[in-house]
Amino acid sequence: MDEKLSTVFKALGHPIRRHILDLLKQSPKTTGELIEYFPDVTRYAIMKHLRILEEGNLVLVRREGKYKRNFLNAVPLQEVHNRWVGKYMETTASSLLNLQSLAEPKGGNETMANTKDFHIEQEIFINATRAEVFHALTEKAGDWWEFRIAPKGVSSHFTFDPVPGGLFMEKWGDNEGAVWGNVYYVNAPEEIRLYGHLGMRGAVNSAYTYRLVEKDGGTLLQLSHSASGLLEEQWEQEHAKGWEYLLGTLLKNYVENK
Repeated sequence: MDEKLSTVFKALGHPIRRHILDLLKQSPKTTGELIEYFPDVTRYAIMKHLRILEEGNLVLVRREGKYKRNFLNAVPLQEVHNRWVGKYMETTASSLLNLQSLAEPKGGNETMANTKDFHIEQEIFINATRAEVFHALTEKAGDWWEFRIAPKGVSSHFTFDPVPGGLFMEKWGDNEGAVWGNVYYVNAPEEIRLYGHLGMRGAVNSAYTYRLVEKDGGTLLQLSHSASGLLEEQWEQEHAKGWEYLLGTLLKNYVENK
């Protein structure tokens, strides 16, 4: 773990690399688009900075047609927080409140943004077999998934049927509940794809995918989450933080410490 964090600290140690992360926090960008932000820096230098960020797992590269797009992966930053800050401060409550605020109904008039979209890519290494991680992601999701849509003070539980047409569902009461995801593709234990609002309201299309890759005796969990429609301004940031906490802290701790 310390060696892994050292790589992250190295990646954060240059102002250009920190600026690149700030740019990617706003939106994913191709290498060519990033180079335009640094007119006094050579293309080779920017590509070298990107490689160091990739080595620190802070940047993920995904091919989209003939282009390669760079995505911010904030999970290692969450791990740094857990190692150096979280042990001294109680901060997980604020992460829960962020997603709780978007999941709960709100009174009054709400101003919706114009149609837009977002795309979140994250990776987390888990020291367990791919089958163990897949089982925890699906059939055991209720053991670690802390976010709830149920009304305050009402107990709820989760069910997740990892087959095509299956539901990831939160239930409470006799006939009440909410669907967090509808399964439309399964290739266990390598990949599962779902579509679901994940706490967002209104005219929104949202889909998310878990991919599990065997690596270094463990499993590299890759998350992709895309959404489009009438998205509120803060939803991308709130979901990115929510995923970091769910996968990088709750799921990882559940699988590795059970």
